[in-house]
Amino acid sequence: MGRAFGFISLIIVVGIGAYIYMRQTKDLMAGGSSNPTATVDLIGVRNDLLAIAQAERSHQASQGGYVSIEALRSQGDLTMTRDNRGPYNYSAEIADSSFRIVATYSGPESSGMPKTLSVDQTMQVSQQ
Repeated sequence: MGRAFGFISLIIVVGIGAYIYMRQTKDLMAGGSSNPTATVDLIGVRNDLLAIAQAERSHQASQGGYVSIEALRSQGDLTMTRDNRGPYNYSAEIADSSFRIVATYSGPESSGMPKTLSVDQTMQVSQQ
């Protein structure tokens, strides 16, 4: 009886894990594109935004303020050398106590890709 209960519990946990994984994958592809290259671009853009945001937070902690992407590179806080990934171009909106890193889509209109993805000091990626 104990083995059967353990096995059933294992099946339930695996099912819940699979559901969460599928839901996250669906959320990631919310742009509506089933193109694998577009999916890779979106994942890469999200990772790039988080890397830039982490560099901004690190720079703010050590230097007391936020700076442009170019300044992050020149001061050694950011090793990423590109300003784009696929059809997305990166820019930074800097204020005294906040920042917003924006990836703007510049590809074909009919692709179904999100027009902008952004991250701020809260490290939450949002898309429009």
